[in-house]
Amino acid sequence: MTSDGYRVGETGMFIVDDVLCFPISGFLWVAREIYNAARQELAVDTETITAELIDLHMLLEAGEITSEVFDAREKELLDRLDKIEECGVRAEASQ
Repeated sequence: MTSDGYRVGETGMFIVDDVLCFPISGFLWVAREIYNAARQELAVDTETITAELIDLHMLLEAGEITSEVFDAREKELLDRLDKIEECGVRAEASQ
């Protein structure tokens, strides 16, 4: 037994385990990073769409656009938000 509490040869087994498990743990790390990047992108998209909705309301109140233009653009933006929400709900359900 060594001074750190391991038997001789035990640490070599941990190294072998790490080497054998690396492909799986590496793949899981990459998948986790992709998932996190996608979630961050969805959050940024949500903030951008919300800001566009606010700007759209201000343009309508200032009389710079008609209600027809407002309605059409608002529908587009809300549809995009719905799609983002669906993606987020599906991602949460799959975890």
